Amino acid sequence: MAERMTGGCQCGRIRYSVAIDSDEAYLCQCRMCQRATGGVAAAFKEVPESAVTWHHEPDQFQSSPIARRGFCARCGTPISFSYVRSSGYIDLTVGSFDDPGYFRPTSQFGTESMHRAWVDTSALPEHRSDTHKPLVERWMKAVGKLPN
Repeated sequence: MAERMTGGCQCGRIRYSVAIDSDEAYLCQCRMCQRATGGVAAAFKEVPESAVTWHHEPDQFQSSPIARRGFCARCGTPISFSYVRSSGYIDLTVGSFDDPGYFRPTSQFGTESMHRAWVDTSALPEHRSDTHKPLVERWMKAVGKLPN
């Protein structure tokens, strides 16, 4: 049975809800996704277009002759990827979900552009942002609390 999940952009202007039938997601390592997100990969959840209800539709950028990307023009959050000639599916960015931890990566695409040094970061030192004193002080001074 499909679970209803919600998501949106950083500033809250773009919001959606979507019927999700599994926790499976994928990483796209292609150069187009790297450029579109500014990251080494993009994490996506593919869903039927008909499963998405937009409470405010994203702005669109046609990033190539075959694809377009949904985003928020106010805050810049990448929201989606879809083909110009609809396949009936849309890929939503995992990071735009309100609960991105629900998903798990099950495959990778565009691996010809993979940056292998960024694949396994488990041996790197870890630092929590909520215990980094200079950052905590900035948040407390600005708004009196840490962000969610």
